[in-house]
Amino acid sequence: MSTTPIILDTDPGIDDAVAIAAALFAPQLDLKLLTTVAGNVSVEKTTRNALQLMHFWQKDIPVAQGAATPLVRKLRDAAYVHGESGMEGYAFVEHQRQPLDKPAFQAIYDCLNASPEPVTLVAIGPLTNIALLLTQYPGCKAKIKRLVIMGGSAGRGNFTPNAEFNIAIDPEAGARVFESGLEIVMCGLDVTNQALLSPEYLATLSELNQTGKMLHALFSHYRSGSMATGLRMHDLCAIAWLVKPELFQTQPCFVAVETHGEFTAGTTVVDIEGRYQREPNAHVALDLDVAGFQTWVAEVLALAP
Repeated sequence: MSTTPIILDTDPGIDDAVAIAAALFAPQLDLKLLTTVAGNVSVEKTTRNALQLMHFWQKDIPVAQGAATPLVRKLRDAAYVHGESGMEGYAFVEHQRQPLDKPAFQAIYDCLNASPEPVTLVAIGPLTNIALLLTQYPGCKAKIKRLVIMGGSAGRGNFTPNAEFNIAIDPEAGARVFESGLEIVMCGLDVTNQALLSPEYLATLSELNQTGKMLHALFSHYRSGSMATGLRMHDLCAIAWLVKPELFQTQPCFVAVETHGEFTAGTTVVDIEGRYQREPNAHVALDLDVAGFQTWVAEVLALAP
């Protein structure tokens, strides 16, 4: 079976940990590089968390530390959702792993250049690293097959009334990316709020395997839903789209990111009805086969150790 080479840019984060597991163990994907960005917690913590996960799974995927702050704004994190460390609840063992001695945007560029075929970028945190890559190396777009993001919303937000967290943390980066001309797939809150793992499934996780035991411990500290009502797997949707695009209903849309509004900065303006008469620049996921998603999650996590 042919596999899709991917680079995963992430800010782990509890739901990021599940997305990383799926990227590692879904047989359709070939994870080449993991890069980190400040978002859910500081970049030092997201990098530590990424390295801990690679050690937990005994994987030698290189990790590169990325941007510590948004392009022009102060960082606002989501420790209130993921805990102070970003992955509260599980005692990871000590290790000696270190990130690459180069910033994330440089590591992504080098990985793209080393690949014999175009690589899919998957970004499940703020888009700062991707914006830096496109600014420093605009010619790299020919080496990028597409960019799949978890971010944005065609409706309401989860950080401000209108803005989703990943885009709201660095609206200027989001705007730069959506204006880049890359093929973009946007998995926003319209689908990620539907991507629930059921309480019944969550209750079985600790008996599944070591990965299930670890995730169950993390989920007990995750505040996007609850173990009793179900947990939203926001970031996992980007990986799910790569493996099972048929689970998603998407529509080509023109998407702009608001950067100036006093109350609306970070809003993704998704022109579903074509009112601006602008060429679509993203495939926007608007609906999800929830049962199919849940089945796929159970299948892929069962493949983990």
